[in-house]
Amino acid sequence: MKIATWNINSVRARVDRLVAWLKAQAPDVLCLQELKCTNEQFPRAEIEACGYRAEVFGQKTYNGVAILSRAEVGDVQRGLNDGVDDDEARLISATFNGVHLIGLYAPNGQEVGSPAYAYKLEWYARLTRVLEQRYQSDQALLLCGDFNVAPDDLDVWDPRYFADKTLFTRPEREAFKKLRDSLGLVDAWRTLHPDLKAFSWWDYRLLAFPKNTGLRIDHFLLTPSLMARCKASEIDREARKGKQPSDHAPVWVELT
Repeated sequence: MKIATWNINSVRARVDRLVAWLKAQAPDVLCLQELKCTNEQFPRAEIEACGYRAEVFGQKTYNGVAILSRAEVGDVQRGLNDGVDDDEARLISATFNGVHLIGLYAPNGQEVGSPAYAYKLEWYARLTRVLEQRYQSDQALLLCGDFNVAPDDLDVWDPRYFADKTLFTRPEREAFKKLRDSLGLVDAWRTLHPDLKAFSWWDYRLLAFPKNTGLRIDHFLLTPSLMARCKASEIDREARKGKQPSDHAPVWVELT
């Protein structure tokens, strides 16, 4: 079973890229982030023509997440549903072939000390509480998406440059660690590539992609029992090439 995640950075602007990638890579499930469209605006016809169903949690202009799947998914939930008044479309969950799947688009945080930064840390705390309340460490649980955190020095092109910048500050990394520790979640890609420095996001500016000055902020976090079934995880850097790409590359895992 192949499950992928991709921050598409506007699904309508890149629907041709998305369709081509689905046809070439044929994942069983693809979680999308940053749709930048409402449910009604989502290009459902094009996706269904590729043989995929779409569960969408859209939002006008910003955010938006979706789960595309070859087979029907069950128990679809949209949002954290934790009693907090929050209208940002950042999380969608479902069950697929016995796996509890959570696709997420974590807040960026913008500038350290800003209201957006505080919201990001609180959002992580809320998600951690939801995991602790609703799931168990022995379940087949998978979180994937754009976490907007580079967890370690190997995950950034220059740790000194990013030391005090969003995506790599200590509070953000600590929030990511607490999320992982809540259920003993395992970073699939890093586990399979313990010493490799590779990235999933490159800024559009300053030739970041050709220079490979990127960050690894798109992750798969698996419970230990599910990680035992994980045989591969890769970053599809080729999908970042060409005209008008997303600034993120797709990431995928393969489960037995």
